Amino acid sequence: MEDNYPVQCIHKDEALFPACFLQYPHMPDTLWYRGALPDPEKPSAAIVGARMCSPYGRIQAFRYAKELSRFGVQIISGLASGIDSEGHKGALEGSTPTFAVLGNGVDVIYPKSNTQLYRRILREGGGILSQFPPGESPRPYYFPERNRLISAFSDLVLVVEAREKSGSLITASHALEQGKSVYAIPGQVTDLLSRGCHKLIYDGAGIAYDPAVLLMEWGITVEEFGKNEQKKDLGLAEDLNLLYSILGSRPASLDSLIRRSGIDPGQAAKGMIELCLMGLARETARHYYIRL
Repeated sequence: MEDNYPVQCIHKDEALFPACFLQYPHMPDTLWYRGALPDPEKPSAAIVGARMCSPYGRIQAFRYAKELSRFGVQIISGLASGIDSEGHKGALEGSTPTFAVLGNGVDVIYPKSNTQLYRRILREGGGILSQFPPGESPRPYYFPERNRLISAFSDLVLVVEAREKSGSLITASHALEQGKSVYAIPGQVTDLLSRGCHKLIYDGAGIAYDPAVLLMEWGITVEEFGKNEQKKDLGLAEDLNLLYSILGSRPASLDSLIRRSGIDPGQAAKGMIELCLMGLARETARHYYIRL
């Protein structure tokens, strides 16, 4: 599958080279990548945190990434286990491409357990990026270096879970040096995985108590987005328009759609197939749908 996405290399003198790298000192002169590069015209957010995270952290990373992605925000992370992986997965569910910045060559999948996630990022329009040449294996001191790139690609950094001495705090430190906003999700005061986030908040980071707080960085409000969606005329037949209007970001069963719409079960099932084929809905599980 990777053969469909050849390794490409760009130098700082080339037009495609990320302009954000030229703004900060100690950035690499060369970037290797597979797939696409982040779109500089679109908003982007880094979601980072502990590899050995809690279930709470996994859920929040996925939730925040999905919600930001749903509003067109590109999620940048490092493909590591834990929070990074959940950030990428949530972004993919939100349907905006996500980008992984590696601490090794772009042709080296690390950790191996993320092979399918690596491939899905490419398949769904995202990219795999690195300052390290192809074939380079991961080394402990490479990861702090790649964290600088994660923050450079992003408009803001969200730390989901982190211990007091965490690599995620290095990303946050780079973000502050680059003039970026830093947010942290609070947790229980007795939880060691929240100590790093609480320290960031104590030092002045924003409290990310809801994804809407982050969306306001780009002047996006959930209420305004909803109004704009309602104003769009998609030219759908009446029954399709009714089904589409009921759908949301949370999966809804076909039975609930039938009850809420009052449409005949056979017609409703046919309508959902049509909406999926039109790219307006997605079946997340058998007979469960979300709106796109």
